[in-house]
Amino acid sequence: MPDEVAKSEGSEGLKRRRLGVLNTAPQGETAPFTLDGPGTGAPTDAVTSETLKERVTQSLRTVYDPEIPLNIYDLGLIYGVDVSPEGDVHVRMTLTAPGCPVAGALVQEVHDRTREIPGVRRARTELVWEPPWTRDRLSMEARLELGLL
Repeated sequence: MPDEVAKSEGSEGLKRRRLGVLNTAPQGETAPFTLDGPGTGAPTDAVTSETLKERVTQSLRTVYDPEIPLNIYDLGLIYGVDVSPEGDVHVRMTLTAPGCPVAGALVQEVHDRTREIPGVRRARTELVWEPPWTRDRLSMEARLELGLL
């Protein structure tokens, strides 16, 4: 089955691509893993993109890597959060390694947390591998916590 075949899931119409992290894409490439679905949080009046981005960032700071006792934001696993004026949120994230055993669960948690934020109309969470994660992406707080300073 091709990795890029999207299938509908549940009544919410979530679109999902098969997690093709390990050796399923052509040599030198990795298959994408993207979750996309409508927001489930309460609608809000007049939320600016900047405010919504701050809410998303704060929410992502509550998601912890199960193998490293730090949140994924300070670990540098979040590569970008883009928010449209309409409330559409696109989160690009990575993992510390392609063979991460919690890959699907961690991406799903990020997606679910983003969708629950009031004011999010639609959420798209994308697992990316370029650029590869390195320890240089750790925040100062994470470096202190891990004793890397």
